[in-house]
Amino acid sequence: MGDYVVSGGEIPAALLADSIVRLIPGALTDETSALSDSFQDGLLSPPVYTRPADFNGWKVPNVLLSGNPKLIRAWQDEQALERTRLLRPQLLDE
Repeated sequence: MGDYVVSGGEIPAALLADSIVRLIPGALTDETSALSDSFQDGLLSPPVYTRPADFNGWKVPNVLLSGNPKLIRAWQDEQALERTRLLRPQLLDE
């Protein structure tokens, strides 16, 4: 679950239960959403953006505003690989 200390076993137990329950058919409203979870493909998820396109100086990359699903998917794949390389390189050592 990570390198941290908790005050009791309730939170880790809830986390474990949630990670298992979500695999049961019908537990998720949209079962296809689990296909885009982090680690589903062995990589961390790419960054996620929402509206507005510019918030406090944080701008959504133009490719995500393009409406081109092939370019968006390529950008997401590239970002997932880069984030994994930077944050969890041991996942790529396999």
